[in-house]
Amino acid sequence: MPDEPVTNEHLSGTVPETGPDELESGDEVAALQAERDELFDRLQRLAAEFDNYRKRNARENAALTARANERLVKELIPILDDLGRALEAAAEHEEAKLEEGVRLVQRALSGLLTKEGLAEIETEGKFDPHVHEALLSQPSDKDEGSVIEVVQKGYKLGDKVLRPARVVVAAQKTDEA
Repeated sequence: MPDEPVTNEHLSGTVPETGPDELESGDEVAALQAERDELFDRLQRLAAEFDNYRKRNARENAALTARANERLVKELIPILDDLGRALEAAAEHEEAKLEEGVRLVQRALSGLLTKEGLAEIETEGKFDPHVHEALLSQPSDKDEGSVIEVVQKGYKLGDKVLRPARVVVAAQKTDEA
């Protein structure tokens, strides 16, 4: 009731005389209150619309992630089948078929991951701390700072390093006299 304008009914039977200026002031207050109420209503509607947008966007992102995972899993199923056949060959002690089966699985998985954007990190040449992880350095005939051995391959997905290549780096040559 504090927002309601005071009317004649609220007065105890007496109506004070009001001039034209006071009536205009009352009309202005009523107009401002109506405008305030309209703006508040618009603000509430906008907040509700934004909340609905945020929830819809979260649902769509979850669905997109699920579809992307589903596509990748569908492409991995044949590779899983190849691995099963390789294990069956191992159970029958057919080493040639086992090796062929494992190579088939490795080629298929490598091809799929390459198609998805996975690339092996180059390890020839100088050590690059952005894509290589030096496990140790040892004296070598190669130039200091050169990669002399790859302990574990590294991979990039696009420009992002997923796993750095773990390498052994050539240290300064030692002079034996």
